Amino acid sequence: MEFKPGHTVGIDLGTTFSTVAHLDEEGNPIPIENEDDDVETPSLILLAESGHVVVGPNKQRAAMEDPDHVVERVKRHMGNIDFKRTFDGREITPEFLSALILKKLRQDAEKRIGKIGNAVITVPYYFNDARRKATQDAGAIAGLNVIDIINEPTAATLTYAWTRGELGSMTADQKPHSALVYDLGGGTFDVTVVRYTPSHFQVLATDGDVHLGGIDWNDRIVDYVSQEFEAKHGIDPRKYPAALHLLRHDSDQAKIALSTGDRATVSVRLEGKSLNVPISRAQFEDITGDLLQRTIDTTQLVIEEAGLKPEEVDAIVLVGGSTLMPRVVQTLREMTGKEPFAGLSPHTAVAQGAAIHAAILEAKFRGESSGMAERIRKLLANVKQDNVNSHGLGVQARNPKTGKSINHVMIPRNSRLPVEVSRTFATSEPNQQRVTVKVIEGDAPDPAACSLVGNCRITGLPKDLPKGSPIEVTYAFDASGRVRVRAKDKTGGTEAEIEIERKGGLDEGQLGVYTSLAEKYKVD
Repeated sequence: MEFKPGHTVGIDLGTTFSTVAHLDEEGNPIPIENEDDDVETPSLILLAESGHVVVGPNKQRAAMEDPDHVVERVKRHMGNIDFKRTFDGREITPEFLSALILKKLRQDAEKRIGKIGNAVITVPYYFNDARRKATQDAGAIAGLNVIDIINEPTAATLTYAWTRGELGSMTADQKPHSALVYDLGGGTFDVTVVRYTPSHFQVLATDGDVHLGGIDWNDRIVDYVSQEFEAKHGIDPRKYPAALHLLRHDSDQAKIALSTGDRATVSVRLEGKSLNVPISRAQFEDITGDLLQRTIDTTQLVIEEAGLKPEEVDAIVLVGGSTLMPRVVQTLREMTGKEPFAGLSPHTAVAQGAAIHAAILEAKFRGESSGMAERIRKLLANVKQDNVNSHGLGVQARNPKTGKSINHVMIPRNSRLPVEVSRTFATSEPNQQRVTVKVIEGDAPDPAACSLVGNCRITGLPKDLPKGSPIEVTYAFDASGRVRVRAKDKTGGTEAEIEIERKGGLDEGQLGVYTSLAEKYKVD
């Protein structure tokens, strides 16, 4: 790990909003305001013109733009090799688009605190290896030294413990407590159970859905209003990109209004026709009930996998703006019998936790003996964090009885990180110089239902190995959830060279091209 000159910050790179935070002179995690004096920047991008993009416009302005020039919900496409946009005559990827958001966050933050050199970026716990790598690449393209990737629920738990004065404290209660972190953001959902003391944070179980978040609640309003308009005028607004763009904005505003009031109205004007569609909170909760139930089913499963009963959870920590919907709080209260903790901002808690984690890493790295770094080091130097993997890691093998391909899981999900497991494979022919194994992330028996990390090529094997020679392959997750693979020829004991041909993602050459391109673009 290397730290570059400049401040070190924590960044919550969100689907709908993003936030950056740092530790102030008193050692408190503080969100940094952008140039509009807001702590949240919309994760929206307007592809304005050659060499010029606008990041973070308000949603009303974005709704008035040509939909073809607006990019949103990029986080949902991280790690997806099939998602690409064309702008300024170039094909651009989710990594590059996310880098533009990060560049804007960095620009605004530097106006407040000075040069930023290093960052910890958060990801949903349920992000797989491809999505985590894409996030790291986005940070690099934006000119940031990404010192670590931290899971959003873990970051939120750090903020929770800090807020309660427990983090690193020797005077606080040292008895282990359990916290249920329910993270419902704009585009992703995670639920995690953490057992913690002031000096030790251990994730017991986690699960989630990278395609479930507040925008899905918005889309239910879009569907409801569109059906009402079509019934009245025979026109479906969802088939008109500009109308749909406006309707998504207005539906989001209606959802926010229904979090504090009992009724909201969405207006639609299209093809010379108009309609005001009222919607009550009861109606809204009815048409989105199945979405909420999906989160509750996952929550109950994670609590069970953590070895607890709902009533045994000590605290409920809510993260993500979508947890402000009253029905979410009510349902969790009914399930656990506990009142969710109200002392955190669901909008900034993740970024603040990332800033705390960044400060822990930096204080340990620099070892400074005075000033804020020393105070932080004394307070946090002994804080230990144990995470688990959110996906199983396996190898594609062949069932000798059926001849069908199967996913042989080597590291089950919810294993404590870092973790590594070794298995012995055999060469299939004499004098074999190379062995190729398919690295799979997922828990389903069918490889087609899992995510292919890539093909692992084991090369440099000794000459004249007989058929059936044992080759030991070691799979591992590092502490940040990234996949590592190594191999050894057990006959001669030599280490074989390993190269993972990852499916998709950016190679070093592409990273360099996009980094140079990002430097040329003006981001407003």
